[in-house]
Amino acid sequence: MNYPRILTCIFIMAFVTYVIRMLPLAIFKKKINNRFIKSFLAYVPYAVLAAMTFPEILYSTANLYSACIGLAAALFLAYRGRGLLTVALGSAGAVFVAEQILRVVMK
Repeated sequence: MNYPRILTCIFIMAFVTYVIRMLPLAIFKKKINNRFIKSFLAYVPYAVLAAMTFPEILYSTANLYSACIGLAAALFLAYRGRGLLTVALGSAGAVFVAEQILRVVMK
């Protein structure tokens, strides 16, 4: 194994990650007062999380139909104000039941 190269890659990745997180703190020292920017920054974490998880939701099951059923169950439970654990377990249960039904129907 090429340990110097592996360690160099790890240090470079750590440096880049640190710089990306440190630059906004160093550049923006004043409090942000603009309502539009504050509103935009408030929604960025949710948008990034949705962009990262949505494709995986559709392709993480054996069938696209069961994935859509699980997504619909999660959206319904979240809309009804249920907690994260309830939404996760409810959507996983919906996917499980859909997979069982689809397995019987597809035979």
